[in-house]
Amino acid sequence: MSKTILSSPNKEVIIGFDQPFCVIGERINPTGRKLLAAEMKDGNYSRVEADALAQVAAGATVLDVNAGIPLADEPKILADCIKLVQSITDVPLSIDSSIIEALEAGLSVYQGKALVNSVTGEDESLERVLPLIKKYGAAVVAISNDETGISTDPDVRYLVAKKIIERAADHGIPKEDVIVDPLVMPVGAMNDAGLQVFALVRRLREELQVNTICGASNVGFGVPNRHALIAHFISMSASMGMTSAIMNPLHQEQMVAVQAANVLNGHDPNCAAWLKANRPPAPEGEQGSRRRGGRRRR
Repeated sequence: MSKTILSSPNKEVIIGFDQPFCVIGERINPTGRKLLAAEMKDGNYSRVEADALAQVAAGATVLDVNAGIPLADEPKILADCIKLVQSITDVPLSIDSSIIEALEAGLSVYQGKALVNSVTGEDESLERVLPLIKKYGAAVVAISNDETGISTDPDVRYLVAKKIIERAADHGIPKEDVIVDPLVMPVGAMNDAGLQVFALVRRLREELQVNTICGASNVGFGVPNRHALIAHFISMSASMGMTSAIMNPLHQEQMVAVQAANVLNGHDPNCAAWLKANRPPAPEGEQGSRRRGGRRRR
């Protein structure tokens, strides 16, 4: 079974079919967040620090770090943020950029084995990103689109994923270090978007035996009660073999869905994590008597 190992100086996270679902926190990303973008551009990373700590406290096991700000020094900002986040948390990081110079700046300061987000099936992307992955011993997100764009045919997206995996092997990168993003479409715009992803994830697991990832929030774009829909999508995707998602761990519905998926997929031994998260607190005064081993009198 494919196992993707990510690490920080003090922690190792394994993404795999027999592992708990990997929650990759998405909030350190200035896209659509004007205040965060302005602060990061000015070298103010206080919100980055707060977002990192909050996501880890909420249960994220990996954090995605993105510094894509127009007209800013993205390589410097990304490297600064990676150093900061690694100084205050012990979780591995996903280094997220479409700029090759920013990816290299982030990888050059990263301590451990990072996840790089991302490479596509475009030849130019493959030839620029894959040598970096090999050089720094990282893992990579493989997005299933190429020069023709994003196909609405899941069979085409499967072939793009296969191409990326084969090209990675040509660079000496094992398939365990390639996590495929099958591309989640908004279900409000494409009614069979969920069915497409479920079928494609099963294929990627059974035929290519690779781990998978998605931007979970995409599925609920533009629909009401969005977070409930995303939560159900996460648990259903996990049942089909999805092993990780870039998501917002601060939304409780989504984290409950992850916990439930881990239980029902047999990845939460004795339901320990579920019980810890969901067992009601002991009535006042009872906890102490339990510690002493005594019984309450009737």
